Amino acid sequence: MDKTMTLARRRVLQGAAGLAAGLAAPAVHAQGAVTLRYVGTAVNQHAGIKEKVKEDLGITLEYIPVTSDDVVRRAVTQPNSFDILDSEYWMLKKIIPSGNLIGMDAKRIKLVDEITTIFTKGEVAGRKIGDQGTAPSKVMYLPAQNGKAFAGAPTQWLTLIPTTYNADTLGIRPDRITRPIESWAELLNPEFKGKASILNIPSIGIMDAAMAVEASGRHKYADKGNMTRAEIDLTMRVLTEAKRAGQFRAFWKDFNESVNLMASGETIIQSMWSPAVTAVRSRGIPCVYQPLKEGYRAWAAGFGLPKTLTGRKLDAAYDFINWFLSGWAGAFLNRQGYYSAVLSTAQKSMQPYEWDFWMMGKPAAQDIKAPDGTVMEKAGSVRDGGSFEARMGAVACWNAVMDENDYMVRKWNEFIAA
Repeated sequence: MDKTMTLARRRVLQGAAGLAAGLAAPAVHAQGAVTLRYVGTAVNQHAGIKEKVKEDLGITLEYIPVTSDDVVRRAVTQPNSFDILDSEYWMLKKIIPSGNLIGMDAKRIKLVDEITTIFTKGEVAGRKIGDQGTAPSKVMYLPAQNGKAFAGAPTQWLTLIPTTYNADTLGIRPDRITRPIESWAELLNPEFKGKASILNIPSIGIMDAAMAVEASGRHKYADKGNMTRAEIDLTMRVLTEAKRAGQFRAFWKDFNESVNLMASGETIIQSMWSPAVTAVRSRGIPCVYQPLKEGYRAWAAGFGLPKTLTGRKLDAAYDFINWFLSGWAGAFLNRQGYYSAVLSTAQKSMQPYEWDFWMMGKPAAQDIKAPDGTVMEKAGSVRDGGSFEARMGAVACWNAVMDENDYMVRKWNEFIAA
């Protein structure tokens, strides 16, 4: 995620003030009052989480929101500037070689064995899922606590403890498109000339483009998340041809822009994020986060610890991470449409009807509300894409940083300017 994505997701989380009363606080306690400097992209930096962890553990979180590039930059050059790093998994290929993140001790993570197998095995319900790009399971473990490369099999030392993740797809206006939409190829279908849009964030936009290019039969990528220069050129050529033919109404960077394009009907099929689809629907306008036969593009984030962390602060950081997995925060994230790392504890902190809607793909037994009481979905509605297993089980690729990233960004900017 870059700055625009993180700002968008932050807005969604800022809209939720807290959880319903009565959820049991976990029995974990920091040793005295400690302040932890928390650097991240603001996706999980919510006031409700900060207040709850202060109440439960006596730990004060000092939020330091930065862009994705700055998360990487700080981790590589300023490990003394934070106590908790909230990183996306794709960033690890840039961060781990610096040696500035210490392998986290699995023996100190109480629920480590309950972390979803998406991260530990690359599986959902015992089935392998797509791992193109930087799949978390590829970068989950280190061979030693001070390792600077990734381990090929599970070890005692974890790079990050996962916090939140999701599966992204295309948004469509079903009232304006009167036939089934089943493929990413539709993004390039001339039928939608002037009514399509793609997001202008190079590392993510090119993944959506690659899904469309491959779905249309023009090229089969070995790894959409790590293209060769020839593949980048091919992808940009297809996009440029479509742009010159008038396919795209816009190239959006801002969350609100994506919402307004769909709500106004200027676009009827486009790259979107799940909260943006919800925002369109909240205006009473039909909008669907459409499951597609080729699958989803996924992303994931997690907590890491700097090698400079010691003593009480190190203990408090482990206490905070254990608290984050213990249920309250997981339920909080699930209620936003994201997914949490330990599903069993999150389920205990949610009402059965909420769990059935968000995680099981069942029709809502009553209105689905954000923690601040805002109605997100009406009774009877079903989550787009269905259950957790259906959505995350259909992941095709993950957000990534390519070996040829600099070349890709240059070519992307040429396409936008064409």
